[in-house]
Amino acid sequence: MARTTDESGAPVPQRLLAAATRLFAEQGYDRTSVQEIVEAAGVTKGALYHYFGSKEDLLQEVYSRVLRLQQERLDAYADSDAPVADRLRGAAADVVVTTIENLDDAAIFFRSMHHLSPEKNKQVRAERRRYHERFKALIEEGQQSGVFSSATPSDLVVDYHFGSVHHLSTWYRPDGPLTPAQVADHLADLLLRALRP
Repeated sequence: MARTTDESGAPVPQRLLAAATRLFAEQGYDRTSVQEIVEAAGVTKGALYHYFGSKEDLLQEVYSRVLRLQQERLDAYADSDAPVADRLRGAAADVVVTTIENLDDAAIFFRSMHHLSPEKNKQVRAERRRYHERFKALIEEGQQSGVFSSATPSDLVVDYHFGSVHHLSTWYRPDGPLTPAQVADHLADLLLRALRP
């Protein structure tokens, strides 16, 4: 029976995802072979196919795991009893920090999404739409209560913020002048200023 962890205690699926993420980021999805992934993870092809049906499944999971984390965190902000402006600001900053913390995943996804089958592409888009709809609901709650300006449609406000988030992988550098929290604060403040009545 195959071991499910290595000497460090890391489960095989995590090792496979870590290896795939690093290789996809360095070489590109299409130039990375299954053999390279299993060698980097220190497992067999059988182990990979036990946990993931294909290299494409790994690509989908690279993005989905970050989106699941972000969705959980957004739900926690949205469901809290804090004022709507605080909840939106917290959620807006959090998505920036979690994206920067998983910058390779974001870059891989936007570079390689076209490699997903139509069905998997549809699943990922549905997950992302669910996140954006929950974020938009916070904006609309503030607009309806008069806390936020309703001059700009909520859809455009969402596109404005997430355009910035999705662009992070093209310019953010860990050794740059701003920490993830500082970038998050600036972008969240921009969003809140844009919504000021």
